[in-house]
Amino acid sequence: MKAPARQLVLDLPHRTALGRDDFLVTESNTAAVAMVDQWPNWPSNAVLLLGPAGSGKSHLVEVWRRKSRAGRIVAGDLSESAIPALLVSGALAVEDAPGDEKALFHLLNYAHQEGARLLLTSDRHPLHWPVELPDLLSRLKALPTTELGPPSDDLLRGVLVKLFMDRQLAVDDAVISYLLVRMPRSLEAARTLVAEIDRHALEEKAEVTKGLAMRVLNSLHAPELFPENKLEELK
Repeated sequence: MKAPARQLVLDLPHRTALGRDDFLVTESNTAAVAMVDQWPNWPSNAVLLLGPAGSGKSHLVEVWRRKSRAGRIVAGDLSESAIPALLVSGALAVEDAPGDEKALFHLLNYAHQEGARLLLTSDRHPLHWPVELPDLLSRLKALPTTELGPPSDDLLRGVLVKLFMDRQLAVDDAVISYLLVRMPRSLEAARTLVAEIDRHALEEKAEVTKGLAMRVLNSLHAPELFPENKLEELK
């Protein structure tokens, strides 16, 4: 018997909803969402948003950028010479701080002098950054800080539904529940799962069922998302 034909899957981009109304608010992120919503009435010209990878930091950054018309740069790409041009709009998001500490210190000083707004993101509190400049550490300690907590069941469920909707996939609630109790507690893992399920469904010209979800779960071998002990639990 011939194996069922598989469809060639083209790696085409899908639309990801990144507006404020698309961000799911639960107890784990209420404070961070409130901080973005309060702009421009911040207690300081610069604030720090903390949270692990996949916790929603980049989504909130995009929400804030749409409100503030801010630019964006990854901290590792920041240089002192580029700072004036980066702050032409009066606002800038700096992701994955700290980056170069001299450039960051210059950015904080320049933004304060010019009355520009900064939204810094990181997966660690500044106390755990490898900062050697005492003046920079002092400035960082003084920044208002808000944190995205670990995702709750409600948040993970909502994110799974949203990710499937972004890919225009109709998925039964039983599939969502099946994934929810077996997947790692990470929004990054949710994105990986949905992307792989979408790919398999397209290849096989199949509907998204619990059987398909189970096969995808058992086929993933990304250690940072699915450690070996977790994979054993899924089998």
